[in-house]
Amino acid sequence: MRTLPRLFEDCVTRYSNNVFLLEKSNNNYKGTTFKEVQEKVHYFAAGLMQLGIKKGDRIALLSENRNDWVICELGIFFAGAVDVPLSVRLSEPADLIFRLNHSEAKYIIVSKNQAKKIFPLKQDLGALEKIILLDETEHNEDFVLYYHDIIESGREFLRKHAIQLQERWQSVTENDYANICYTSGTTADPKGIVLSHRNYTANIEQSLSLFTIPMFWTTLLILPWDHSFTHTCGIYTLMSCGASLASVQVGSTPMETLKNIPVNIKENRPYLLLSVPSLAKNFRKNIEKGIREKGQAAVKLFNAGLKIAHLYNGTGFNKGKGFRILLKLLNDIFDLIIFRKIRENFGGRLEYFIGGGALLDIDLQKFFYGIGIPMYQGYGLTEASPVISANTPARHKMGSSGTLVDNIDVKICDDEGREVPVGEPGEIVVKGENVMVGYWKNPQTTQETIRDGWLYTGDLGYFDRDGFLYVLGRFKSLLISDDGEKYSPESIEESIVQHSDFIDQCVLYNNQNAYTSALIYPDVASIMSYMKKHGIEANADMPGLIIQLISFQINQFLKGGKFDGMFPYRWLPASFALIDEGFTEENRLLNSTLKIVRPRILERYMERLNYMYTPQGKNIINETNISTLLKLLQ
Repeated sequence: MRTLPRLFEDCVTRYSNNVFLLEKSNNNYKGTTFKEVQEKVHYFAAGLMQLGIKKGDRIALLSENRNDWVICELGIFFAGAVDVPLSVRLSEPADLIFRLNHSEAKYIIVSKNQAKKIFPLKQDLGALEKIILLDETEHNEDFVLYYHDIIESGREFLRKHAIQLQERWQSVTENDYANICYTSGTTADPKGIVLSHRNYTANIEQSLSLFTIPMFWTTLLILPWDHSFTHTCGIYTLMSCGASLASVQVGSTPMETLKNIPVNIKENRPYLLLSVPSLAKNFRKNIEKGIREKGQAAVKLFNAGLKIAHLYNGTGFNKGKGFRILLKLLNDIFDLIIFRKIRENFGGRLEYFIGGGALLDIDLQKFFYGIGIPMYQGYGLTEASPVISANTPARHKMGSSGTLVDNIDVKICDDEGREVPVGEPGEIVVKGENVMVGYWKNPQTTQETIRDGWLYTGDLGYFDRDGFLYVLGRFKSLLISDDGEKYSPESIEESIVQHSDFIDQCVLYNNQNAYTSALIYPDVASIMSYMKKHGIEANADMPGLIIQLISFQINQFLKGGKFDGMFPYRWLPASFALIDEGFTEENRLLNSTLKIVRPRILERYMERLNYMYTPQGKNIINETNISTLLKLLQ
């Protein structure tokens, strides 16, 4: 089944009465079967055809996760059109205007909560003809259509012209475009990644070469559905297995929606969850908070259990092997009296997380593996539809991004494009049917990125001798020392934040300098709590003391420190600058997938970075750091 409409029709034949979509209404989750979804998809596609949608027309989709999201996208495919999925995190008018105009979207489908972003922009959207509202509102402009009305008109259309819909979706070929997915625009205008129907169906087949998903499984799809990882691994991979996917109950605000997640997890009792590091960190924080609330005895028991679990699990690849077999009984006892109870908060059926979206700190992986919910980290990018490799229950190694999916070629290349030996780092280069068609209306960048059929990912990595892929970070964001040696900063940044109570965000910098420096946004709440607990008053000595405490936590990665040996000393910051504003989507220093936009950060703070390479700036207790800290603590 090499197109998504054909794949879906095949799934309906095989799993007709299986529940496909689960959505909460009237305080309960209600299931919609594959057959019922098919009916709505056909109605919506027919309604679009009646409105004049032709093959290849672009239709944008901007909505929170809900049944209608899947129905609309499949309906777009059945009508032969191309979906342009947009992130609900987009808030700047310029970001929306660029994507809609660049894709020449003819229609946009929006939810009630997202519509307020679009209506004020109508006069700036030259190609946009209609706005389709998923929810009933009071808009009655000529350019406004309602989803329900399109469904009804499609129903009428099919009574007389069913053959036309069948001919349309069957005319869709594997090389036709399915999506134009826009990047987050971290360095310039966003790029529209064109993915064909075969890109998707190939990557579904590839993903399932590593994972087996029984058709009775269900998941709660927490991540935004426009996200490439969720799109392929969540919606379509589960669909192809006849499994069920539930959406998080949408609140009136994004925060209200977030608060619904733990409740919805207990209600759905998922077998697996898709996660990204930021979400996993929140889960861990809540688990540890719950343990602390039970008292010191519970904390000590929990930590003792984790220690045994870490020893027993090893890297996962050597779990229970050698001397570790002696720890199995003790590990099982701790699991029975502590960790099983924690898993009940995730519904009691959760077997594992699949991790993607960004590098996952190994300490975080060990934590979840220890409590009996392993996080199997994978690697991919939207340009590869996205899955390239993954750890699996059968074969995994913590710290790695797993082994390759089937029917893909991957090589590691140096700066000159030459393949390097096993164990040596270089750029990850990929070839397979999952590699994108190219960038929409951007032939030059397409030719630079895809050369002789090979996708140059821009990511740095290497293979070990067991065939596991290790991803080190972005090829172009490397730290470069004064002698030309290079190192990827992401894992150090993640670990500093993870293990330092007073540091909320951290970005390292070294551009052929004698030492590495860091921009640090302090965790103000933790600092103030520490000051209160230890009776530290806001006097002249206080800023210097706090700065020294931040330095002490960083120095735990140096010789003799608690985390000595995790990283080469030369890449740890010898100086740091405190900044008074965190990296957020609003200030455009985080992208829509919550990754730091390094070029913008470095551009904004270049003066501070340069200052750290002066004698005054290298001394961390300088006037700029003191004044920044005082401003934050006011």
